[in-house]
Amino acid sequence: MDTNTKPDEPRPARGRWRRWGVRLAKWLGLCILLLLGLREAFFSGPYLPLAKPHDGMILDMHCHVAGIGAGGSGCFVSRELRNNFRFNIYMKAFGVTLAEAQEQGDQLLMERLAKGIDESKRVGAAIVLAMDGVMDANGRLDHARTEFYIPNEFVAAEAAKYPNLYFGASINPHRPDALERLQWARDNGALLVKWLPSVQFIDPADPALEPFYRKMVALDLPLLTHAGQERSFTHAQDELADPVRLKLPLSLGVKLIVAHAASTGENEGQEDIDRLIGMLDDYPNLYTDISSMTQVNKLGYLRQAITEERLEGRLLYGSDFPLINTMAVSPWVYPLNLTRKQMQSISAIGNPWDRDVALKEALGVPPDIMARSAAFFSIPLGQAAAD
Repeated sequence: MDTNTKPDEPRPARGRWRRWGVRLAKWLGLCILLLLGLREAFFSGPYLPLAKPHDGMILDMHCHVAGIGAGGSGCFVSRELRNNFRFNIYMKAFGVTLAEAQEQGDQLLMERLAKGIDESKRVGAAIVLAMDGVMDANGRLDHARTEFYIPNEFVAAEAAKYPNLYFGASINPHRPDALERLQWARDNGALLVKWLPSVQFIDPADPALEPFYRKMVALDLPLLTHAGQERSFTHAQDELADPVRLKLPLSLGVKLIVAHAASTGENEGQEDIDRLIGMLDDYPNLYTDISSMTQVNKLGYLRQAITEERLEGRLLYGSDFPLINTMAVSPWVYPLNLTRKQMQSISAIGNPWDRDVALKEALGVPPDIMARSAAFFSIPLGQAAAD
């Protein structure tokens, strides 16, 4: 029997796939060589010369918790957000399954949070943030427009159980008893008040908020507020997060920390981070943090923040946990700044806070920024664990 393929017969499918496989391998090889060549040509290293790491434990002043309402916590997540792909990502980042939270209560998330920080060699404590909701026309919590609600009472009570957790309050100033809630928060150990204006629908420039601001000054409660574009929730009114809207509380003396250095977003044709930087000379009570600034959607902003002379002495360390424990943050998106060995080493770090600190330090974040959060909030922390 003649086993040779005749010239006019179609070639076997296996042969065609083999040829395509060879071509694909060659194409991928050329792409890899090209990328390696480009990396060699454009490799610039860290944003600032590497310094000796801060030898003390670090305070994470921007750390989130979550809750579904289990165990009588009073927390809730809107149906829209629970049906969104983000919900499962956040739960996984906390290291808690929905079934575990339902069975053991939302207290489990605070327990896991405290455990993660306890296991960190670099971060010794965290300010855990409550999250107030949207208010309706009568000053009551508007469940229909609130995506995510973490009561102050829940965070204050749970943080008090752990020596490495501190209470960060969240109070919508449109509540009729907002001033009384501020006093309660301070009396129960709150170190700051957290706002997310574009999601809570708060206009920081509203003159009606002046009594709230004056009460914050009297209580020496700093305001940590988001500025810039917001994409962690399903909807946001981004114009409310324009840094320029913060001039009213700043002019009244509120000590104000702008989250994420207003990275991403723009207003009036100008990037929000530039609008923030332009305000620094006028307001010595204006600070910002570097939380979330290593996310893949924020490339370039960390460089701008730590190399901007006007931000010197104004930057604080924060993580924005749980986002640092998701695929949004990876050392592998910095091939022009980190060596392959650095990227491998950092990605192999199991603790999310240690991984976040290592990545930021490798990119050039200086030790004074790492130390500043603890000094800002007057929280004494010990020496970092020896390797």
